[in-house]
Amino acid sequence: MSKRGWAALVAVTLMGSLSACKSASGPSTVAISGAGSTFVYPVMTRWIQGYSQAHPNVQINYQSIGSGGGIQQVKAKTVDFGASDAALNDQQLAGMQPVVQIPESAGPVCITYNLPGLTQPLRLSPEALAGIFLGKIKSWRDPLLAKDNPGIKLPKVDVVVSHRSDGSGTTAIFTTYLSTVSPEWKSKVGAGTAVSWPTGIGGKGSEGVTGNIRNAPGAIGYVELTYAQQNHLPTAAIKNAAGQYVQPTAQGTTDAIAAFSAQLAQDPRTPIVNPPATAGTAYPISGLTFLIIPRDGPDKAKRTALKQFIEYIITDGQTVAGTLNYAPLPDGVKQYDQQQLQQLTAGGQPIS
Repeated sequence: MSKRGWAALVAVTLMGSLSACKSASGPSTVAISGAGSTFVYPVMTRWIQGYSQAHPNVQINYQSIGSGGGIQQVKAKTVDFGASDAALNDQQLAGMQPVVQIPESAGPVCITYNLPGLTQPLRLSPEALAGIFLGKIKSWRDPLLAKDNPGIKLPKVDVVVSHRSDGSGTTAIFTTYLSTVSPEWKSKVGAGTAVSWPTGIGGKGSEGVTGNIRNAPGAIGYVELTYAQQNHLPTAAIKNAAGQYVQPTAQGTTDAIAAFSAQLAQDPRTPIVNPPATAGTAYPISGLTFLIIPRDGPDKAKRTALKQFIEYIITDGQTVAGTLNYAPLPDGVKQYDQQQLQQLTAGGQPIS
């Protein structure tokens, strides 16, 4: 055989070998990107791990940049999904590509603090909490705080408020609560993912707020419960509408969801803060977190994997959420989520 013939035979053989290796290696890798809520980051990390174990060809990257950042990246079409603790309102939806919003978890926003020498959990009424974040309560020896904590000697230090500096759904939940319980807060500050804070030091993400609190005696701020626990920070018991001082727990959030079940059935964007007194032990600063997903996309393999990942989140993933202080979604919200998922398409065609 001529040299040219041998060269051709070798080339064909190599191409066949490469094709065989590609087939043996299984399906090609699918990369999915998401960004947003720091509130959901602890459980999102576990969801990604759980899904990836069963689907090793799917790589999911989630950036914990805050709800505001996640919304902006969805709007800019730079990620495949966003996560926000504040659902998009009708005006925001009108300014974006068509998206679906899917509630995927719920949890408490806890008030954590750094008070040297305090061995019992701090108790805070709505009036005291609003007064602190309005900048009206400047000392931990304030009479309103003493009233909430009878028989407890609070340290003689100044109050140092820490809040989020970035667009944050956690901020939206907390400021929605303050606007509900305090007319002064509602008129002067209001609610949203970003507000003009009357006082305090900003921190980027829940990580930043946690760091501020750890480093400043007298500090107080708000974060997702897992961040406080991981950093060994105490959490305050908040007085609810029933007059009970309640610690942040997944069960307390479940009770809050139950109190608003009728409203959530009509619109899952309904806030679940400050449930009525009939809710008993409901924790008053709770909220739902939402996935924001473009309704259509060009890549069928990616869109199929994304839909399957979200189906995992709202089914088996809810058990994982329960182990990390998130409240599992009630059946009514899960059914709503399944209906929303059916709207996802790839190149305008339904995803099986």
